[in-house]
Amino acid sequence: MKRQRRCSPTLGIMACALLMITAAPAAMAGRTAEIPEPIRRFIERPILRGASVSFVVKRVKDGKTLYNYEGDRQLTPASVMKTVTSATALELLGEDYRFETTVEYDGELRPDGVLDGNLYIRGSGDPTLNSSESRTPKDSVVNAWVDAVRAAGIREITGAVVADERIFDNEGVSMKWLLEDLGSSYGQGCYGLNIFDNRIGISLSSGAKGTTPQVTAVTPRVEGLTFHNYLRAATKDSAYVVGFPFANERSLFGTLPARRSGLYLGADLPDPPLFVARYVSERLRDRGIRIRKRPSSMRIEAEAGRETSRPRRPIITTHSRPLREIVRSLCVVSHNLYADALLKTLGRRLTESEQSSFGRGAQVARGYWQDRGLDASSLWMYDGSGLAVTGKVTASFLCDMLTYMATQSRASEAFYQALPLVGREGTVRRMLRDTDLDGRARLKGGSMSRVLCYAGYVDDEDGVRYAVAVMANNYTGGVLSMRQAIEYLLVDVFE
Repeated sequence: MKRQRRCSPTLGIMACALLMITAAPAAMAGRTAEIPEPIRRFIERPILRGASVSFVVKRVKDGKTLYNYEGDRQLTPASVMKTVTSATALELLGEDYRFETTVEYDGELRPDGVLDGNLYIRGSGDPTLNSSESRTPKDSVVNAWVDAVRAAGIREITGAVVADERIFDNEGVSMKWLLEDLGSSYGQGCYGLNIFDNRIGISLSSGAKGTTPQVTAVTPRVEGLTFHNYLRAATKDSAYVVGFPFANERSLFGTLPARRSGLYLGADLPDPPLFVARYVSERLRDRGIRIRKRPSSMRIEAEAGRETSRPRRPIITTHSRPLREIVRSLCVVSHNLYADALLKTLGRRLTESEQSSFGRGAQVARGYWQDRGLDASSLWMYDGSGLAVTGKVTASFLCDMLTYMATQSRASEAFYQALPLVGREGTVRRMLRDTDLDGRARLKGGSMSRVLCYAGYVDDEDGVRYAVAVMANNYTGGVLSMRQAIEYLLVDVFE
């Protein structure tokens, strides 16, 4: 992969005839000699025939643009949008911000230990409760809640355990997501109360080719969940789940390898707030606390006309890890739920008296960067994760934001450390290995069908840092070939 060095930022723009390429492709006809060699070789690859491409490099210390090819073209960034969500959250919430979850009750707690009322789990959108990325033992927070309820003297609840998820709206998934994303383990909804990454694992076993694989277990168990099973045993693993929020049924499509046991298929948790209420109810019963009514959520209570405004008394408030650790997990594993929860949390800055939403969060994010002097007119956010195909941003905006975070943000180091180290970790752990850039770059990648993008920082051999964004939409080959083409481009520019 190593090439002879040509137009490197280390050598400066005098090493090339023209490095600033801002004209439209039509205007470039007949003038390809003006395009720096690394970019020309990149855009002339067959895989990019008919594709939309953008590439920008800025030197961080002085903001000088060294490469700009179609930098103002609005493209779908996929998970690179998480860099915008993470940076905005660090700026507005602060790297020490923690989500709070409060257990409280209404009604009367009698001397005999009977609570004549409901027990509430009031969420603030914390995406880390019992998360696979948590650094605490499973159920440690839930156990703390149960211990606090017992310590308060409660031995019986005449009402129910109710999830209060109202800090966010009930649109857990973006209206701009594709049908194929709904019900998947990566397309889980985001609510005011979340648990287990809002995911379930479906275990299956298969028989002979052409037969239907059977569901053997669901973890965690979801009461009343049913499956429409259209799977077939075949030679390859190409299965997926489809379903809608709050619907207690999921459809299984595709194929799984024949004559296998221990097969696994990830899916979303249909109704996370209600699941939290059920889960806590079970833990309380395990500790000998009687609960007379079935678990519920504020959405269900409102739809049934049972909402109450009785005053509540807090029992315990627990907190998440600090935001700097959350965005680190968010970027390294590309956690959609974490990103979406942060965007909705940002939306609370508009007004704390109303439920937040993706739209409110996007409004806050765009306004913040516009106020910082960045051109945010190209920033179109419909979620925090980048799963919406209608989400758009430019490479120029990304590099301006990256430069701002490196030079002006109080959370500069937290943001830098959140980005995965190329060749070593996360979704870029296999990228640029055995090149001079191995371990010298921190990049967030993003991919979906015919979309592959990267944005972050690259250090040259002299330790000079650059903000980099490369975006490719509608390429014609496989994702591995596209990634290799981007690797060649970065090596060409920086080695």
